[in-house]
Amino acid sequence: MSEECPVNTTLNILNGKWKLLIIKELLTGTKRFSELKKAMPEVTQKMLTKQLRELEYYGLVERKVYPEIPPRVEYSLTPLGESLRPVLDVLHRWGEDYIKNYKKF
Repeated sequence: MSEECPVNTTLNILNGKWKLLIIKELLTGTKRFSELKKAMPEVTQKMLTKQLRELEYYGLVERKVYPEIPPRVEYSLTPLGESLRPVLDVLHRWGEDYIKNYKKF
């Protein structure tokens, strides 16, 4: 029986340029696709869809479709996704320190 590496597991789940940024946006509350896209203008619609589906697959994001015309779809974090808040807080502080003290370019 092989033992899985927890860091490797985490990196596999969060792999992708946009996943942590999507989670960061959803930490402030439920968002529609267009709100996420507006918050991350550099991401393509196709890539945002792909990353949201993967986050949903891993149980970090919940997608709710409302039976309206036109259909309304909202994304929110599950409790598992919400549990990443302290991780993003640490990454935020590390990034601030790097920008302030180490960034040379």
